[in-house]
Amino acid sequence: MADSFTLDTTPCGTVEVAYVVNGPIETNTYFVISGDEAVVIDPAWDGEELARSFAAAHPGVRIRAIVCTHGHADHVGGVAGLRKALPEIEYLLPAEDVATVETNIARQRTWGIETLDPGEPTRLVHEGDVITVGSARLQAIATPGHTPGGMVYFCATDQGPIAFVGDTLFPGSHGRTDLAGGDEVAIIRSLRRLGQLLPPASSCLVGHGPSTTIERELATNPFMR
Repeated sequence: MADSFTLDTTPCGTVEVAYVVNGPIETNTYFVISGDEAVVIDPAWDGEELARSFAAAHPGVRIRAIVCTHGHADHVGGVAGLRKALPEIEYLLPAEDVATVETNIARQRTWGIETLDPGEPTRLVHEGDVITVGSARLQAIATPGHTPGGMVYFCATDQGPIAFVGDTLFPGSHGRTDLAGGDEVAIIRSLRRLGQLLPPASSCLVGHGPSTTIERELATNPFMR
């Protein structure tokens, strides 16, 4: 994490967020739409179907990038299919999670879950990187702990602040740290940092289950105090 990192919380642009719950571990896959562009965050499964269903629901909107919060198989499982359906699409992965992808795909195979290899990322994401979609901006915040390279993507919009938190934060809790690369001390440090960086009104869209807000978590989550 960069000590000099500064989050820009100035509202910029408008977005529509659509999501589906998919894959064997019921992952939330998000589509961030702004104007005629979109990015898909954490495609968990069956990327070709994700591409088809999105095109049917949002004609005229182009998915320009896949953005993953971390390298676990249940968050990259649909990457290969999306790249097959949309050959020009970019695939963005946190730089510190390149090795996590192969390791976790192998681990989930022992659970009976087969995941297609997503292939080499188009771009490696580092803290402070900005991903543009239409008039909006996704800012990358390093949140190691669930995985070494976990990222939260913050979007300060004209409608209010949104954070795509992956498996770093869950209502009242945090993501598991017992898998390879997990670090309990690091994830608690990351949660406390999020509590300092993100506006309290930030809607936190999580990797599994219901959303929350920073304000709510600061009041109720023991790992953020």
